[in-house]
Amino acid sequence: MKTVRGIFAPIATAFDASGEVDYATFAENVEAFGKTKLAGLVVLGSNGEFTLLSHDEKVKLVETARKHLPKDKMIIAGTGCESLKETVQLTKECAEKGADVALVVTPNYYKKDMNEAALEKFYTMLADASPIPVMIYNMPGNSGVNVPSSLTVKLSAHPNITGIKDSGGNIVQISEVLARAPKNFSVFAGSGSYLLATLVLGGVGGTLAVANVVPDYCVEIQESFERGDLEKARKMQLALLPLNAAVTSRFAIGGMKAAMDMVGFKGGLPRLPILPASEETKKEISRILKELGIPTV
Repeated sequence: MKTVRGIFAPIATAFDASGEVDYATFAENVEAFGKTKLAGLVVLGSNGEFTLLSHDEKVKLVETARKHLPKDKMIIAGTGCESLKETVQLTKECAEKGADVALVVTPNYYKKDMNEAALEKFYTMLADASPIPVMIYNMPGNSGVNVPSSLTVKLSAHPNITGIKDSGGNIVQISEVLARAPKNFSVFAGSGSYLLATLVLGGVGGTLAVANVVPDYCVEIQESFERGDLEKARKMQLALLPLNAAVTSRFAIGGMKAAMDMVGFKGGLPRLPILPASEETKKEISRILKELGIPTV
């Protein structure tokens, strides 16, 4: 099973003015990220607006990413759907198009039915059927469903479940997983706001919205930590907080895409019903980038 570690950008999906996926612009972004120090890309993540994409669009985006990303960089595909059947189908198709790992969010529409037993069966049966390793994606802020540490630890024993991306922001829960899961189980920070905290506790990487804007900066936090320069890593982590908040909790997808445009990537428009960033928001993001010392175009 492939070991997953390092910093990944959950790459934005490019759309044209009519709301159609712009595969050419997406490919340009993939190639640009391929020249950074990122370990790879998450295609079809939350920041890729995966819930707004059709099945065929998802598969084609994975195929496009694999064609334009260097072979030594990994592709993680977000393949979580509401039913086990569709999740297995999408996972298999993305694997055929070159995905190395499947990142699978919890089913969440029927929240009252998504108890620990249901989630255990879902992930276990998916992992049994998947041709590629599975990462659990805990995103309670969007899904309204939390994967408790007890369940994550239980699932970590499965030979085809390789790790978890935890976007819950509960560092105690992340710590509990790190304390009890096997050493080869990859625990990822799901936000740049607690990347260093996760690494210090034993995590091995992160899938970070802010890595769509400052990929090498995020990688340098992990590199500084791993070479023992905790003070530099700490300073960089604390300085990153305002930008991380701007492209997540404050201004969300529209803000992240605007920030990408400002630094030379191609964020462009979100897909409706998500709205683009306002001019006032863009000014605030520009100010934050300047404060962090990030050049804009």
